[in-house]
Amino acid sequence: MLDPVTPSRGPDSPVRRAAAAGTDHLPDLLLVERARAGEEQAVAALIRRYGGRLYRVARSVVPDGERAELIVQEAYLTAFGDLSRYEPTGKFAAWLTRLAYQQAHARRDAGVPAGALPPQLPQLPQAGEDTLERRELEHAISALPEVFRTVFVLRIVEGISGIETAACLGVHETTVRTRLYRAQRRLTAATVLRVRSLPALLELPAARLEQLLQRVLSHLPAAPR
Repeated sequence: MLDPVTPSRGPDSPVRRAAAAGTDHLPDLLLVERARAGEEQAVAALIRRYGGRLYRVARSVVPDGERAELIVQEAYLTAFGDLSRYEPTGKFAAWLTRLAYQQAHARRDAGVPAGALPPQLPQLPQAGEDTLERRELEHAISALPEVFRTVFVLRIVEGISGIETAACLGVHETTVRTRLYRAQRRLTAATVLRVRSLPALLELPAARLEQLLQRVLSHLPAAPR
């Protein structure tokens, strides 16, 4: 399986940076095969590649970032704890996103266990207008009914296709089109354009993603030597 995280191989070590540079560009299926063989850097590359998407889909179901982060962590542990369940007939990204979506629904009415996550660090001030616009658009998205909101987040915020969105949610592509149409009808055309033009809405900060990555790696079984 996977090597445990050790201080000598921390996220900022030269060894890890070099290994990451050699895996980050690889296609999903090759990374999945390497992850199945116990390559920790392949797991890390996939976690970084899809952490933002999984966080956004979780945020489309649950109301706060801490619960969404825990859902992403659990989805990754479920996925990499038993990759034999993934069949390469479909996109790995869609399979992974559907795990997070299902986990979000399972967790939606449950609280976060005490001490489940490290405390949020204070955020440094950002440019005022950009921050206000981002909050305004995220509030507009959160006001959508969930059944429309998740489709809107995947199609417009994340920017994936209707076919892949359907695979992520386990619905027909026609259902995705209908829900997206109804979501856009509830927003102004100007709001939709602003969402399309503003990157990184509902974003998981990079530092939080790295912490999540380390927690996932530390909870996975160590590879036999």
